[in-house]
Parts: sequence; structure tokens; C-alpha cells
Amino acid sequence: MRPTSTLARLTGHCRVATAALAAMLALSAVPAARAQTIDLTLAMIPAPADAYSIITNSVPERIARATNGRVKIITSDSLVPGPQLAAAVRDGRIPMASTLHTYLAADEPRMGIFNLPGLIEDFTQYTFVCNAFWCGDVAKIWEEKYNSIVLAEGAWCTQQLYSKEPIRKLEDFKNKRLRVHNPQTAELMNALGAKPVPLPLTEIVPALERGVIDGLFTSLCYGHGQEYWRLAKNVQNWALGPINGWAILVNKDEWNRIPPDLRDAIRAEMQALQKDAVYGYYAYVRKAMAEMEAQGVKFWVAPREERNRIFDPKYITPVYDSWYKRAKEVGFDGQAYVQRIREVLGKDLER
Repeated sequence: MRPTSTLARLTGHCRVATAALAAMLALSAVPAARAQTIDLTLAMIPAPADAYSIITNSVPERIARATNGRVKIITSDSLVPGPQLAAAVRDGRIPMASTLHTYLAADEPRMGIFNLPGLIEDFTQYTFVCNAFWCGDVAKIWEEKYNSIVLAEGAWCTQQLYSKEPIRKLEDFKNKRLRVHNPQTAELMNALGAKPVPLPLTEIVPALERGVIDGLFTSLCYGHGQEYWRLAKNVQNWALGPINGWAILVNKDEWNRIPPDLRDAIRAEMQALQKDAVYGYYAYVRKAMAEMEAQGVKFWVAPREERNRIFDPKYITPVYDSWYKRAKEVGFDGQAYVQRIREVLGKDLER
């Protein structure tokens, strides 16, 4: 047998040492990788006192706790205007957002089912339809059209009509300039003889002060936080598009970069958040009403007979026809979709 040369022995030793060093470095890098913090920004709409804002602002603490600090989220209410939030997440300009379905209702009518007059009349019915099928449907829309994953669903406090003068019968709507935030309510206002006015949130107070608008439909809690009642002292519940949903979204590509164990932890925590949003909903409504009543605000609820006048087919048919037309353009049967909602709520059994 030929003796191993000194050079060969040295080369072999170097290879062993190099492999051992590489293994040590690889092992030492594992804890560092696992300990790496993932930073995400969550864009939202500024909405003090509304359940939307309170719940969204709780996301950073909840996610930090659920992931043992490995995922850090910072909320911001000034990054992107509300109507652009979904598009910003889709395009990857922001990783997360708490956005409104209503902003997309003109393009995707399924996002605006709760604004169809007389269909979904309160938060309980909204939750029932959401759990039955609707939230699953819109989750697919968010993913396919907006490259987004839904982490949680919720709803703004009940929508009410703030107005300078009382609007307490059908005839009072005539010629009133009212700020609206969805195409269905705009269609209904046109049918009633009112003048729907689209306005950014930042322009509402100046518009009320200057008489550009006579009132607006908005979340009871949001109106409380913005103190619209100081200028529009009549706060009326007409149950016209009474619920507006919101969803916490994350960009799909960003989501897929998060390790699976962290995704599982985040999903579990966001489902807990959604449960809290549902069962705490009316507590937020009661709190806002109590604080406004302490300021002298008196609330008014439209009686059923007056609401029935507004829900007369001659007023609501144009709203539904417009929605059905858009549904056909998008590629689904609007009449069948509405019928499915009615069946879930038992409205097809009403006589």
C-alpha cells in the first residue's frame, strides 16, 4: 500500500474542518432566522370612536402576542385614502389594510348587498348571511381580483341619517342634498327626489357648514366621533343600507412569505378578533348613543309604515334593476343571488 502523502493528509484535514465549520454556522443560523421579526404596516381609515377603528387598532397587540413578538404590525390612518385601500394591497403598495366592501360596490355588486333597500335590515341579519355563504363568496373575490387574503370581517356601527332639518317622512327627502357612500343608496335617493352627493370624508364638515349638503348617511359611531351632530342635529334611523362591512386584508404574496406556523397563529387570532367584533357590536352602538344623548342628541327611528312607503316598488325597483344589470356585466345572476339571501333570512316565507 502506498503511504498517504503529507499534502493529501493536510487536504483531507482541511476538508473535514471546513465541513464541520459549515455545519456549525448552519446550526447557529437557525435560531437567528427563527427569531427574525416580520414588520408589516396596516393601513386604515381614520375613524375615532367607531368599532372599526377600535378593533383595527387592537391588531398589533393581538398579533404580537399570538406570534411571541415575531410579527410586528404598525397601523397608519394616513398612508392611503379609504377608497384606494383595496387597490393598494392588491398592487403591493401596502402589505395590509382594513378596508370597506362598500368602496368596491360599483365594480363588484356582491360587495354591496347590504345597501339594497329592505334586504338586510340589521347587523344580526348581516351576520347570518355572512356565515351562510356571503363571506366565503367575497373571500374568493378578494383573493382572485385583489390578490388579498381576508383575515377578519366586521361591520361599522349602524348607518344613520344625520341632517340639519328633520327628515321623518318620505316627502322630507325631496331636494335634500345628502352625502352617500354607495351606488345603491344614491339610486334610492334619486328615486325619492333627493340629490345624492359623493364627498370625501375630509370635506363633510366644511360641506355641512357651508350648506353644500343638508345631511349624510354614515355610521352612528363615526358620526359621533366626528361630532357631525353639532352641525346636523337630527340623527335618524331609516334602516337604509343599515350595515356596512369592513375586512382586514393582507397581500397574498406577502402572506405567502410568512412562515406557516406564524400564518396559523395569525389566522387563529384574527378569528378570535372577528368573534369579538360580532359579539361586541351592539356594545359600541350603545356607548356612542349614550355619549351623544349626554350632549342632548335625540334619536329617531322611522316607523315601519313610513319605511314601507320608501320601500314601495316604484322607489326601490330602479335600485335593484341597476344592481342586477351590473351583476350581469360582472357575470353572475343577480336575481338568484338576492333570492338566496331572502331564503337564508326566511324572507321568502313572508306573506
